[in-house]
Amino acid sequence: MTDAQKTAADSSLRTTGGAPPDDGGSSATGAPIPLLEPRDGIPSVIADDTSLAGTIAAFAAGSGPVAVDAERASGYRYGQRAYLVQLRREGAGTALVDPVACPDLSGLGEAISGVEWVLHAATQDLPCLREIGMVPTRIFDTELAGRLAGFPRVGLGAMVEGVLGYVLEKGHSAVDWSTRPLPEPWLRYAALDVELLVDLRDALEKELDRQGKLEWAQQEFDAIASAPPAEPRKDPWRRTSGMHKVRRRRQMAVVRELWEARDRIAQRRDVSPGKVLSDAAIVEAALGVPANVQALASLNGFGHRMGRRQLEQWQAAVDRAKALPDARLPQPGQPVTGPPPPRAWADKDPAAAARLSAARAAVSALAEQLNMPQENLITPDTVRRVCWEPPGSVGAESVAAALAGYGARPWQVEQVTPVLVSALSEAKGA
Repeated sequence: MTDAQKTAADSSLRTTGGAPPDDGGSSATGAPIPLLEPRDGIPSVIADDTSLAGTIAAFAAGSGPVAVDAERASGYRYGQRAYLVQLRREGAGTALVDPVACPDLSGLGEAISGVEWVLHAATQDLPCLREIGMVPTRIFDTELAGRLAGFPRVGLGAMVEGVLGYVLEKGHSAVDWSTRPLPEPWLRYAALDVELLVDLRDALEKELDRQGKLEWAQQEFDAIASAPPAEPRKDPWRRTSGMHKVRRRRQMAVVRELWEARDRIAQRRDVSPGKVLSDAAIVEAALGVPANVQALASLNGFGHRMGRRQLEQWQAAVDRAKALPDARLPQPGQPVTGPPPPRAWADKDPAAAARLSAARAAVSALAEQLNMPQENLITPDTVRRVCWEPPGSVGAESVAAALAGYGARPWQVEQVTPVLVSALSEAKGA
């Protein structure tokens, strides 16, 4: 039993609204216990300014970390906005807030801004929380903590079950959270998602401390909390699924025109772009470059269910691409700002390929020794950049400076520098 599980055994956790079991999560047979009801029941959804003001006051007066989660409507609505925000704090209980009815939650964010927020997979939720005025200054990411601690499965359900001995019902994770009113089973699920988050945080903190990784985790959490908003993706149409089949520039122009037309329609209708037109249909049209509506209608994805007017709007996009002069056609591939793809290294720079091979093996061995995923020890992109353009004089100081320059945290620099110095030196001497 890990220290995390021992800690969980001492936690006063509740199931189905009853008293905490003596063993803190496992049943008499050792089997995980289903967590069926929030300990305080399902709270009413906060959907007006008066109720929100009361929630803000309650959470400001609470104690300890705040568990925070957000539900989006991915696959149903345009964008990644939050449609429900869940919070739980000692002394305040659980709150379910409707950010559609209460679109400005900056007051709530300010009330808990100096408090540690506990999230699971924080980078997924922070962008949509930022949009409604909720920006933390300190976080604890239970998913990332699980990765650093070496847990093989780090989904919330797997972590709660493996560490705390409870089973969370996860059947509503992919539902349309823009639905109003939200059904009671969905609200129960949402409340349970934050029910044990702080308990999980406490257990993981002890486990990380036992492994000597707590400071590493804190550096990672600080980096996430202080990271600026992501820049808009350049040429997002290039990420159309199946794009690798599209070779010619004129065909690429068809993808771009269809993608942009679809995006405008999806945004106007507030639906997921895939519900307007599938990526597969866009690629099919790009490969076929249909001459007219009849030809377009014969392609997969533009079948009999699509009306004449819809077909005409898609054909108009195809025609715009066909009419573009060559000078305005998209270039194949995207501008490369970093090293080329590793598969090309052997031809472009055999010495760099040798460095990368040695560095990857060394980093992989270290990650296994530290019992964590390789990408959490150091990003593959950072390793590639150091190997493609290594310091002029390979040494601990120069390699450490290079790693830090690419954004590696101090703990990563400390751990990875010795093995990279050794790998780069060996590759040079080979």
